[in-house]
Amino acid sequence: MVFAPKLSRRSLLLASGGAMIGIALPSGGGALAALGTTERRLVAGPGRVALAGESYPKTVVWCYGGNVPGPEIRLRQGERIRVVVENRLPEDTTIHWHGVRVPNAMDGAPYAPLPPIQAKESFTYEFVAPDAGTYWYHPHAHSAEQVGRGLMGAFIVEEPEPLKVDRDVVWVLGDWRLKDDVSIAAGFGNRMEASMAGRVGNTVTINGRVPGRFPVRSGERIRLRLINAAPARIFGLAFKDHSPLVIALDGQPIEPHTPEGGVVVLGPAMRTDLVLDMMGEPGRSAPVIDAFYEGLSYKLVDLAYSDQPPLRTQLSGPPAKLPPNTMPEPDIANAQRHNVTLTGGMMSDLGMSGGMGGMMGGGAMWAINGVGMPDADMEHMKPALTLTRGKSYILAVDNQTAWYHPIHLHGHSFRVITRNEKKTKYQEWRDTVLIPPHERAEVAFVADNPGDWMFHCHILDHQEGGMMSIIRVE
Repeated sequence: MVFAPKLSRRSLLLASGGAMIGIALPSGGGALAALGTTERRLVAGPGRVALAGESYPKTVVWCYGGNVPGPEIRLRQGERIRVVVENRLPEDTTIHWHGVRVPNAMDGAPYAPLPPIQAKESFTYEFVAPDAGTYWYHPHAHSAEQVGRGLMGAFIVEEPEPLKVDRDVVWVLGDWRLKDDVSIAAGFGNRMEASMAGRVGNTVTINGRVPGRFPVRSGERIRLRLINAAPARIFGLAFKDHSPLVIALDGQPIEPHTPEGGVVVLGPAMRTDLVLDMMGEPGRSAPVIDAFYEGLSYKLVDLAYSDQPPLRTQLSGPPAKLPPNTMPEPDIANAQRHNVTLTGGMMSDLGMSGGMGGMMGGGAMWAINGVGMPDADMEHMKPALTLTRGKSYILAVDNQTAWYHPIHLHGHSFRVITRNEKKTKYQEWRDTVLIPPHERAEVAFVADNPGDWMFHCHILDHQEGGMMSIIRVE
């Protein structure tokens, strides 16, 4: 007797898409795919970590592999990776490889196209990393709570010839709402918070610990990869007595430059690579201040110089510019334009009424082009835009709300070409653009990655409250 295995919708979709993985890679992926395969296993489940330090009780979290952040995954550009994810959470989950241009079936967006990984089940993600840079991974099912409880990790793709520095350091910035006993406070999904700035916590960590000192040595050059893995907090970091150079945004190289006003601004999900020349005196320290929210500045960490003599007294010129990645250049002059309007939030028609839902009910509080897509409706999403593969597009995003929105497009990177009708200085590549209240930004890209792609605000309460849609590339 032969028993036929049951095939879930996930299995059927993966089987039909599996043969396409080789041809669905973004531009450049196939040419780089001969470097071999890295294999990893990630177990998503409960854990206990010393978020506040060893002198405090451990905090019960949700995490990968028992740690926050999860294991750092580091591979070379063009390398293939295979990650088996085992779900030991009490609910379904996924992993989204934020900023990495993966085939659609590997993206980790629920029902776009595959359903999430159910509790006690596992799934294997496999793809080639086509672009070097700083990325991260996190769930995209029940995202606000799952990220808010600790599910996050760094995903680093190294250049074929890494930048010459003394140290390559990753800071995964986390934000938590802790009670006096350092347990995580309840209240995820609070709709009043979700209709404003989202769930901003009271405790900030670097790599899963409340930071005190970051040891440095005079004369060293550090590549500092900053990842904002917070569900809602925006960071504005000032490195006192230091002059960091920005060398990459969202993993994509940029002309090295000092940050505007000396402050590195990171909305949720955004990344910035800095080169920091540590030219302070041995034994001294310098604070890193987060002053994004007016009247709420605080010291994030001290750059603490050792007493060792300087590694060198003079650095040999500015850092080299990183080589470009493999994204196709959009034809801006002939690009098709689509207007995207963001609405909703507290005191708006959506926020206060929302039909039968609104702030106190279950309806959408935010909308894109008048349509709110709450998290609960993800299984039934229909594309808001249908684009043709290989053609260039401009999305003109108009934030008509009173709140910041970091807008993220899955499966693609885009150039930020204008802000408030003025051409941007660097025409920077990004995958997440932070748009202040009542401001506009235009982004341009080639729709080169076929499939259904989430387009949403990465303040995760906003996404779950309706500020999400699907862009289809045919």
